[in-house]
Amino acid sequence: MRILVTGCTGYVGGRLVPRLVAAGHDVVCLVRDPARLAGRDWPVTIRRGDVLDSAGLAPAMAGAEVAYYLVHAMAAGARGFETRDDRAARAFGQAAREAGVGRIVYLGALGASDSQLSSHLASRQHVGDVLRAAGVPVTEFRAAVIIGSGSVSFEMIRYLTERLPVMVTPRWVTTRCQPIAIDDVLDYLARCLEEPASAGRTFEIGGPDIVTYGDMMRGYAAARGLRRLLIAVPVLTPRLSSYWVDLVTPVPASYSHPLIEGLRSEVVVRDRSADQVFALRPMPYEAAVRRALDLTRTGRVETSWVDAQGPLPAGAPLRPAGASGAEDFARQKTGHDGTTARAAHVVAAETTSREGMIVERRRVVSAAAPAAVFATVAGIGGRRGWFCADRLWRLRGLLDRVAGGVGMRRGRRNPDDLRPGDPLDFWRVEAVDTGRLVRLRAEMRLPGPAWLQFEVAPRAKGGSLLTQTAYFQPRGLAGLAYWYGLSPIHSRIFTGLARAIARRAEALPAPAPVPVSYDR
Repeated sequence: MRILVTGCTGYVGGRLVPRLVAAGHDVVCLVRDPARLAGRDWPVTIRRGDVLDSAGLAPAMAGAEVAYYLVHAMAAGARGFETRDDRAARAFGQAAREAGVGRIVYLGALGASDSQLSSHLASRQHVGDVLRAAGVPVTEFRAAVIIGSGSVSFEMIRYLTERLPVMVTPRWVTTRCQPIAIDDVLDYLARCLEEPASAGRTFEIGGPDIVTYGDMMRGYAAARGLRRLLIAVPVLTPRLSSYWVDLVTPVPASYSHPLIEGLRSEVVVRDRSADQVFALRPMPYEAAVRRALDLTRTGRVETSWVDAQGPLPAGAPLRPAGASGAEDFARQKTGHDGTTARAAHVVAAETTSREGMIVERRRVVSAAAPAAVFATVAGIGGRRGWFCADRLWRLRGLLDRVAGGVGMRRGRRNPDDLRPGDPLDFWRVEAVDTGRLVRLRAEMRLPGPAWLQFEVAPRAKGGSLLTQTAYFQPRGLAGLAYWYGLSPIHSRIFTGLARAIARRAEALPAPAPVPVSYDR
């Protein structure tokens, strides 16, 4: 089929597109900024457009048999999202009818319509009604909390549970909910294309477990090996709770406030018709949590709630499709004559927190060839040491041995060659892509898992860009205290390490070239 997908830069849409492509469908992605898909190797047609602009929808819908509506207005701000949702759904439904689209597939929100729903839940169900009013058959799936690495609801649970050993909670922690794994949501969305009986129907979907929000936090804690105490008090309202979430988690108010207002409503499956139409057995909550944690630990998170983008301000410049952040940085660190600022070795650093993972990334330009930079990275540690602040690295190894860890005594198998699985001082080599990437997993004693990754990319005008990234998944408050308490020391060590690698690589005789490809 020819299928139009909206929301393909968001959490659900970004995971659905590869499934539809793998099934052999001809997929068209509607996005406001096509550059946001430049890093995804999807064999799809990309159309620029906005669901709030009906004029731009017609070209994207031409020839489409099915259109997925996977957008909502919360990303643009908590105020007025109901009005924006209504306008967008009306424009989309009208355009679908005029284009002759055979079916709209929509992912909405679970909740009994005969109860007092929050503005968020009511708006999600209203969107389904508006789409149906356009006259195109609609398949609507209504889900509660989606459990998966990167889901905004799951990330709220994650941050609250990770960071608060004792939680004073409002009464909504006893509200019943029927969460569902993201993989099961995607199965429903994709399989409805093969089920003609699903057209024009609304399905309530959920996992096999009916739990409270308190149960979900306790279940997450159990999966992470954490001990958490929840104390429910009647005086805390959802609104007061939302301010606490603002303080403890990185989830913005535009998401957290509407979501927490909805926690007072019981969201469980009452209509089991999905069981008769779809031969699916959704996974239990515990299995969904463990899968999400495993994907986060191994760095295989496909999409995240932070990928969603609100409407661009009027006149905002769009980044050209295909431009890479790596090359953008390299251009900034190059003189007017195209030569690299060799002596300075300026390091650009940024720190973000995502899916419970703290990510500290540094980039430095080197005049050395990519092969020389990679050879320098591959030769780090062991008898050569760590190129910068080596005494501090060895002191860290000594403290690790005193604490019962492996310390620095293991060295490395070979001074120049690295293989996945090799010990490297108090690291373990997790991945090697010759000429391009080395990833190390920490095996010293830490309050949470950690990785150190080096990526080497060639520059079009010569030289290389080294990207050095430290990942740390703090375990509770101890993990946060460890990371931020040592942040000044880490900053000095890792910045110096990036500079030292660039400098040493330039001093090396050029090794034999290895096949590499330019950063897209």
